[in-house]
Amino acid sequence: MKSPRVSAFRCGHAARSPANALLPKAGEGAPQGRMRALLRACGTPPSAFGTFPRVRGKEDQSAVARRVTLLALAFTLALSACGGDHAEDDGHGHDAPSANTTAHDDSDGHDHGPEEDDHADSVTIPADIAEQVGIRVAPAAAGTIADQHEVQGLLTTLDIANARVAARFPGPVRRLHAELGDQVRAGQPLATIESNLSLSTYTVAAPISGTVLAREAAVGQVVAEGGVLYEIADLSKLWVDLHVFGRDAEHLAVGSPVTIRRLGDGAIAETRIDRVLPGTATASQSTIARATLDNRDGQWRPGAAVRALVTVSLDEVALALPLSALQDVEGKQVVFVREDDTYTARPVELGRRDATRVEVTSGLEAGEDVVVEQSYTIKADLGKAGAAHEH
Repeated sequence: MKSPRVSAFRCGHAARSPANALLPKAGEGAPQGRMRALLRACGTPPSAFGTFPRVRGKEDQSAVARRVTLLALAFTLALSACGGDHAEDDGHGHDAPSANTTAHDDSDGHDHGPEEDDHADSVTIPADIAEQVGIRVAPAAAGTIADQHEVQGLLTTLDIANARVAARFPGPVRRLHAELGDQVRAGQPLATIESNLSLSTYTVAAPISGTVLAREAAVGQVVAEGGVLYEIADLSKLWVDLHVFGRDAEHLAVGSPVTIRRLGDGAIAETRIDRVLPGTATASQSTIARATLDNRDGQWRPGAAVRALVTVSLDEVALALPLSALQDVEGKQVVFVREDDTYTARPVELGRRDATRVEVTSGLEAGEDVVVEQSYTIKADLGKAGAAHEH
């Protein structure tokens, strides 16, 4: 049982200003009588503090002032020792506090008995509030867990969507019509060159539509026949070259799902393996699996490194939940089960997991409504409720 909270109210009226109680008021004489009465009220004999010095039969006022100050300090300590058993009515009508206001466990709403503990893992949130904060629930149901292998990848342009623009005849470059990064269309003029053979100018046009990736010539430069002027590529689709090492290559197959994750901002794209190249990369001794990436929004850039998860199999499980449903509460993995407007933390045992889902092996029944979005909001609300009870 917790010790009762000590109330400062018992000695409060006497202790608030003991010095003022001892100092004489206008028209009053020496404060001996008042001081002794207050000391007796607290159970301290006045004789313990001596008598006031006198000069020619009268009290020495300067000595009295000094003594009053000392007695005021002593009196304050005496009041703190009296503990409230000697507190008297000060005429202000303040009743002594009852046991209900001093016993913390019995009166302040924080009785931590079994009944309260039964509800320590639950919190009630009205439906309209839950909807506003984005809490979403879904029934627990069967699902699939992916067996995935993480590999490194590199974005490259498609061979069939890459073009090198070259001079047909040797001669000086008189004009260039495109810069690095420009979007060009098929047939658009890119350069004007003066032919050394005919001493007339001719125009070199873009063979495909795409983006200028490189410019190899400068105005005034003499280029040879077949000299490269520009490199253009259609970036609406890219290849992802996945480098797989060792025995992991045995699991690669055409059509296997692949999740591509960009290193910079974590953006994700889904694709499938198009082909597994027959050779081995000489420098890295890796097997290369190649997938096509849709890049019509232009957010993926050739030459960038990526991470990829290659799914080699999908396993059916009796119960599967998104990882967003899980929260750690006091070292236990829990999910929040909703019944009406009450959300209860339910400890669960987990099995296999992949990048997005986890298998639940015990602690949950099929069909129970589980929070799958904003579960951390429930956890935070439950934590605030627990902190309030600890108070």
